[in-house]
Amino acid sequence: MASEQTAVSETRTSWVPLTGLFLAQVLMSFNVAALPVSLGGMVEEFGVPPTAVSTAIVTYGLVVAALVMVGAKLGQRVGWIVMFRIVVALFAVSALLMILAPTVTWVIVAQAGAGAAAAIIVPSLVALIAENYHGVQQATAIGSLGSARALSGVSAFLIGGALGTFVGWRPVFAIVLALAIAVFAFSFRLRSDRGDPAVAIDVVAAVLIGAGIISLTVGFNNLNSWGILEAAPAAPFDVVGLSPAPLLIVIGVVLGQAFFLWTRRRIAAGRVPLVSLAVLGSSRERAAVYAMFIVVGLEAALNFTVPLYIQIVQGRTPFDTSLAMMPFNLTVFVTATLVVRLYKRFPPRVIGMAGFGLTTAALAWLALVVTNDWETLPTILGLVVFGVGQGALVTLVFNVLVTAAPKELAGDVGSVRGTTQNLASAVGTAVAGALLATILGFNIGQAVVNDIELPPALVAQVDLDSVDFVSNDRLREVLAETDATSVQVDAAVAVNTSARLAALKLGLLIMASVSALAIIPASRLPRYRPGEIPDLQPHGE
Repeated sequence: MASEQTAVSETRTSWVPLTGLFLAQVLMSFNVAALPVSLGGMVEEFGVPPTAVSTAIVTYGLVVAALVMVGAKLGQRVGWIVMFRIVVALFAVSALLMILAPTVTWVIVAQAGAGAAAAIIVPSLVALIAENYHGVQQATAIGSLGSARALSGVSAFLIGGALGTFVGWRPVFAIVLALAIAVFAFSFRLRSDRGDPAVAIDVVAAVLIGAGIISLTVGFNNLNSWGILEAAPAAPFDVVGLSPAPLLIVIGVVLGQAFFLWTRRRIAAGRVPLVSLAVLGSSRERAAVYAMFIVVGLEAALNFTVPLYIQIVQGRTPFDTSLAMMPFNLTVFVTATLVVRLYKRFPPRVIGMAGFGLTTAALAWLALVVTNDWETLPTILGLVVFGVGQGALVTLVFNVLVTAAPKELAGDVGSVRGTTQNLASAVGTAVAGALLATILGFNIGQAVVNDIELPPALVAQVDLDSVDFVSNDRLREVLAETDATSVQVDAAVAVNTSARLAALKLGLLIMASVSALAIIPASRLPRYRPGEIPDLQPHGE
């Protein structure tokens, strides 16, 4: 059996089919990265507030996370290659809608369509890689998906920033349309098994997991605006004075547990589940999912934190943000591609623990050296080290899931990956925002109490209950509408500057602590190397 496996792994396949799969990942990631870059242009053209445009971003993520498991079953039922071509065409239609959108409502509709397409593309990528590549080539192909995400982020910010500045936001989505057309053309070089009409779709499970993910995502995304515990004025309603955000999170967790209970009952009854729990059947697969959730959540938190300080605190442009994040994104791109070379020498457990060791050290280092200027050499060094760890981890844990499951469960692995990544991204961004705002509010409250230059009469004119990150220039504008003296304005600016930096440092330290705790699930990753048969390892490994 081992010789057969070696023979399969040594049979090399053309990389041309992978080009289409690589571009499909670029297509989705470029679309997501292009949305925030285009936000300012849409706000100006449509005459709507930023929250109206950001609804399109949220809609995309919600639709992907809620439908990805259903998408995996549709691929198995109809056939992966057929569904892949259909949804790539749907993505092209959504890009065309973005280019021609007369109102922001059409933008939201377009992104809902793109999200529905991505919900099937995500598991399709895994299934088609498993169908077209084996052994070392399969590991390399999986690594390319991680590098595609990083490459898309860099290119979307650079190209989108340039086009948005000199031409407009619509041409950015002309690139998305061109990518969709290219992916569709390359799809004819892919091979795939035919669909199985006998595959059933568990509607009850689909409703449970979809509603649970929506509830969790909406809850986490609104922790900052609706309130972490007590309902804020912006909350749509309250429950005995409490914020609905944590309530939605609890409901989401309950629905998630109901999904697993229902799925186990369905399997026990001999019926086909929405997603096979066999992909999470041992501690090594569950450890890979936990590790993936943590590393994607940390990446989302850092991707939120850096633009927050550059654009809001420093008042600079998205193009400046892309330049500041370029060392990180390029490092992720290179590492995600090259880490495959380490699989022959080190088992996943060693690489995983080392990866989280690097992200922990990088976040702790950033907390130590960071200032209000993100372009210092020590800060860039911290971002590069974090990028090495993050790029290695995303590729590694994905590869563990794919190699641990048989080929017929590749679609289920893809759906688990899509659900985990989208939920982790939302949670990481939301928790980072709520955490930093809470720390900032506490720091400013303490500083105001201890600052003799800021009397209670002046503080009463500023709403400290809605403290958020603002630039010093914006703070001066706000204080100009009060009776603050120049000395008091300078004191308030000093408080704002020191409180922001302290909040950033503490936030990074908390992220470093989470990263350090992630070494525990990483220690449960497999110990086998290429050439060894995973199934011969104890199931609990």
